[in-house]
Amino acid sequence: MFKVKNVLMASCIGACAAAGVSAGTVADNINVQGSSPVLFLSAGNKIAGNLYLPPSYKEGSRYPAVVVSHPWGGVKEQTAGLYAQQLAKKGFITLAYDASHYGKSEGTPRDFENPAERVNDIRSAVSYLSGRKDVSAVGTLGICAGGGYTLHEAQDDPRVKAVATVVAYDIGDAARNGIAGAQVTAEMRQTTMNAVAKEWTEEESGKKPVVLPLLPDKKDWTDKTDAFTKEAYSYYRESRGAHPNATNKFHLSSIGLHMAYYPLDHMEKISPRPVLLIAGEKAQTLKFSQQAYERAQKPKELVVVPGATHFAMYDKPELVGPNIEKLSTFFAKYLSK
Repeated sequence: MFKVKNVLMASCIGACAAAGVSAGTVADNINVQGSSPVLFLSAGNKIAGNLYLPPSYKEGSRYPAVVVSHPWGGVKEQTAGLYAQQLAKKGFITLAYDASHYGKSEGTPRDFENPAERVNDIRSAVSYLSGRKDVSAVGTLGICAGGGYTLHEAQDDPRVKAVATVVAYDIGDAARNGIAGAQVTAEMRQTTMNAVAKEWTEEESGKKPVVLPLLPDKKDWTDKTDAFTKEAYSYYRESRGAHPNATNKFHLSSIGLHMAYYPLDHMEKISPRPVLLIAGEKAQTLKFSQQAYERAQKPKELVVVPGATHFAMYDKPELVGPNIEKLSTFFAKYLSK
């Protein structure tokens, strides 16, 4: 079987409350606490979301709102839920959701990462919030690959009044060229595309699609397994961030869609709406935030967090706390206009 280089290509609420149970881990839905389940449509698929309201929420009042989009292979209960939960505590209505094909959202085949659909999911989430009587303005936040999609969606959606990312990941550039410490050469790229092209033909003929692990088991690590993959494993596949709805799978055929995806080419279209990019100094993905910043026009800001790695920005309190402060100040300023 063809092996793709692993670069992370990377209602319990009510019952627990009634029982007086306090969740303690991501798998226990700690990031879901304080939310209510909602559904909205995206290209005919029912999208499952968690809606978070500010602690001071009052019927009849209106609040700024933020859509939070999760990384590739992630689900709403993980880092997206954490950021949505914490931003709600700062006075925002927030929405974390499972992208099409993931978690509790509809979409077949399962675990299929289609950039066009991911962008449409964000647009549909913006539509959902925009249609609520208690929402005054909408901003968007994306984490990792959700960041790349969020920047892309905002380029042509004037309803988005402010857009922010945390460790943005350009899934297209990553597929074509790799990231720091895990580069993709021209030969590797061609080998991958040859395998993808073969897979497209076989799927069209009715053969079962090739579905691979997004992150390899530790037993399959070699001396060539990169640091990014190892750090991703510590979040997605260990108790720190693992969730049963995140299945650690991807379709080989989807890599062809990633190769042809260029989300940051027209960053200038977001202006005069503001862009905030938060990245880690030691993140192998830093280049994506830097590229987005270079291509964006004012108002724009790039915050590089000293010493921070990519996945530490997902959940480490000493990093998430300051990130939330920065994000809340940013959204409060621009969503109140």
